[in-house]
Amino acid sequence: MRILFLDQSNKLGGAELCLADIAQQFSSTSLVGIFTEGTFPEHLRQFNIPVEILTNQTLAVQKASGLLTGFKSLNQLIPLVTKAAKLSKKYDLIYANTQKALVVGALASFLSRRPFVYHLHDIVSPDHFSTTNRRIIITLANQAALVIANSDASRNAFIQAGGRPDHIHVVYNGFHPKTYTTCLDDSEREDFRKQLAPTDKKIPFLVGHFSRLSPWKGQHILIEALQHCPDNVIALLVGDALFGEQDYVQQLHQQVTALNLEHRVKFLGFRSDIPQLMTACDLVTHTSTSPEPFGRVIVEAMLCGTPIVAAAAGGATELIDHGQTGWLTPPGNARKLADIINTCQNHPTQAKQCAHQAQTQASSKFDLRSVNLRLNQLLNQSIKVH
Repeated sequence: MRILFLDQSNKLGGAELCLADIAQQFSSTSLVGIFTEGTFPEHLRQFNIPVEILTNQTLAVQKASGLLTGFKSLNQLIPLVTKAAKLSKKYDLIYANTQKALVVGALASFLSRRPFVYHLHDIVSPDHFSTTNRRIIITLANQAALVIANSDASRNAFIQAGGRPDHIHVVYNGFHPKTYTTCLDDSEREDFRKQLAPTDKKIPFLVGHFSRLSPWKGQHILIEALQHCPDNVIALLVGDALFGEQDYVQQLHQQVTALNLEHRVKFLGFRSDIPQLMTACDLVTHTSTSPEPFGRVIVEAMLCGTPIVAAAAGGATELIDHGQTGWLTPPGNARKLADIINTCQNHPTQAKQCAHQAQTQASSKFDLRSVNLRLNQLLNQSIKVH
């Protein structure tokens, strides 16, 4: 199967990691078209996945943009669509992985007469998109041969916004379980923990948060929760601002200072050793204030065998069986989050039992080989139907 994959982002986010895992199996016959150069195309090249940079300009349209901004971006969009359409004639299928890629892919599909597929990694709701962008997503996605949703939450929101229910299928993200289950032995884990939180006081209880620093990702909720936890609870914030959210990063630092938590919050920035960091943590937290489309870090923590607590909204509720494979807390409720952190610290055996059960379940349910097999079936069907 020859596929032209399209992705707007040059940065390495959850949707891009998912696409890399999918594209790798088609690397000998396919191409990933990315709008601009950056860390994502570099990541793909490391796995010998063919990449072509389609333009040297970033499209001005954002999730909150209105109609006027869309019209202003036409001078950027037209050459991009033309190039994608020309490229797609060499392939059987156009695979749009993000919102802007959907626009380019749908228009290129019309010009080249190639079928296109849209991989929906978002919850199409007012929390995330402007009215104009929601209409564009639904209108174009309804013309696709297939829409792949990364969770029931994403699928349901798409249908509620006006999306066709007859051609959207849920396929969860896939993972290589061995990447997470064999990253650190017990001795290495202790050495790693000492590097992260050297102390001669009480043994630290490390709580990790893995996400870009963004208001809706809710790092401020975790910082607030620390006030209600013992002094040896240390928060590790892994990630940094991606999309012009430096003001929020500054707010987080100010919050830490105002609460006198400088010694208990560590900003680690972007890291490539996520499995090692997760394995070193006593608990991983997910604190999104709006519904999460999937929750990649939740599955990663499970695969690492680390207890997980997540905000009970969106895809997160599909991944965690509360009290059995992790914990769910009300979004934005710092006090409830602190209660779970304290429970995990005070009852480590119970926490480890949950983590072990989660690891076993996740290793089976999200195995990349099974996920890609399901995806291949859907893609082949979409080509035959077209």
